[in-house]
Amino acid sequence: MDRRRLVAGLSLVAATLFWAGNYVLGVVAVREMDPASLVLARWAIALLPLVVIAQLTERPRWREVLGHWPWLLALSLTGLAGYNLFLYAALQFTDAFNASLINAFNPALILLAAAMFLRQPLTSRGIAGVMVALVGVLLVLTRGNLLALAGLRLGPGELLMLGAIGVWTAYTIVGRKAPTMPPVTSTAVQAFVTMLVMAPFVAVNGFHGPVTASGGWSLAFIAVFPSVLSYLLWNRALRVIEPARAGVYLNLITVFTALIAVLMGQALHWAEVVGGALVIGGVVLTSLRPRAAAPQDLVRS
Repeated sequence: MDRRRLVAGLSLVAATLFWAGNYVLGVVAVREMDPASLVLARWAIALLPLVVIAQLTERPRWREVLGHWPWLLALSLTGLAGYNLFLYAALQFTDAFNASLINAFNPALILLAAAMFLRQPLTSRGIAGVMVALVGVLLVLTRGNLLALAGLRLGPGELLMLGAIGVWTAYTIVGRKAPTMPPVTSTAVQAFVTMLVMAPFVAVNGFHGPVTASGGWSLAFIAVFPSVLSYLLWNRALRVIEPARAGVYLNLITVFTALIAVLMGQALHWAEVVGGALVIGGVVLTSLRPRAAAPQDLVRS
C-alpha cells in the first residue's frame, strides 16, 4: 500500500471513530438538551469552521453553489436536520450501541433504494448481503428470539432509529441526483440552511442548552469532531480511495461504538454481538462487487 492510500485509510478510520463518538456522547448530550436544540447548536458551532475550511481547501464560487438551493434544501432537511433529529430522539430511549447496530443496516437499505429509484442493478451477492444484514438487525431487535417476530413491539428508540436510516437513505438518493458541488462547501451551506429550518421550532419550544460540564463538552465534541473533522477527513480520503470501497469503512462506526460502550462498563447481550457481526458481514458482502460495477456511494453518517 502506497503512502497516499495509507493516509487515506487512516483518515477514514478517524472519521468513523468520530462518528461513533456522536452516538456515545449524543446519549450524554440529550440528557440535558432536547433533540431540536442539539441539532441547532451542533450546526451553529460547526458552521464557521466549515466555511473557513471550504474557502481554504475548495475556494468555491459561493453564488454558483447557492444556485442549487432546491437540492441544498432537500439535503439539509433529510441529512443534517432529519437524520440527526431522529438519531438524538432515539438516543433518549435506547443506548448508543443498539442505535449504531440499526444504523449499520443503512448501507444495505441504500442498496435497495438505489435499485428502486436509481435503477442500479441488484446482484445476487448484493441480495444475499441485504438478507444477512436484515437477519442481524432482527436478531438485535428481538434480543435473540426470532420466534417473537410475530408479536414484536418495537420500542420508541428502535422505531426512531428505523426512521433515521430511512431519512438518511433519502438523503443519499437525493445526493446522487443532485448536481456536483464541492463537498465541504455543500456541507457548510447545508449547515446554514439547517440552522434556519430549526430556529423557528427552537424559538417556539425554547432553547435548552447544556447545564453541566459533561453536557457542554459533549456538545463541543459533537460540533467539532463528527460535524467538521469527519466530513473533512472523509471527503479528502475519497480523492484517493474509491467511494464504494470507502463505504465499507462505515461498518467501523458500530465496532468503535461497541468498544467505547464496553470501556464505559456496558454489558453486551449475545444477540447484540452476533447480530452486529451479521449486519457488518452482510454489508461487506454487498460491497464486494467487481470494480466496474461499483456504485459511486458518498454515504456519510
